[in-house]
Amino acid sequence: MNKHATINKESRVILGSFAVTWEQRKLGEITDRVVRKNTSYECSLPLTISAQYGLVDQITFFNNRVASRDVSNYYLVKKGEFAYNKSYSDGYPFGVVKRLDCYNMGVLSTLYIVFGIKPEVINTDYLVSYYDTNNWHKQVAERAAEGARNHGLLNISADDFFDTELKFPKELSEQARVGTFFQS
Repeated sequence: MNKHATINKESRVILGSFAVTWEQRKLGEITDRVVRKNTSYECSLPLTISAQYGLVDQITFFNNRVASRDVSNYYLVKKGEFAYNKSYSDGYPFGVVKRLDCYNMGVLSTLYIVFGIKPEVINTDYLVSYYDTNNWHKQVAERAAEGARNHGLLNISADDFFDTELKFPKELSEQARVGTFFQS
């Protein structure tokens, strides 16, 4: 079977007096990879991904600028888009996935994997809540290449990351309720 073939598994879960249909799909089916470069210098705010604080200003977080002076080859990330930091940090053995919430845009190193959602399929708040769990770790662990780490980064390609599968309620309204519940 082609590793990028569509797999749409559905299951029904009875919750109280009503049934909720859940589906299992590949991340690449419900998101679009962002590879937009900052070639026009739209933004000069270098970001980093903190497990505790999300996508944050590098200068404030590190009290130093880690990014190159020339950020034209960095990814331009816009508010609401997600980024995956493959780097291990204490309590986060498979890295973290966070959404850009605090700024309208920023720039990220191309070491990160950046993506936006397909809003007709997945609710952004649900995805934030999903990536705040460890439910996705097994999917990444199964796809990480032998030798697992290269200079502290998990050895997983963007293609393999987008090949991971996740489960979510089929109805967007139910996804929104789940996302809101866990964020509060």
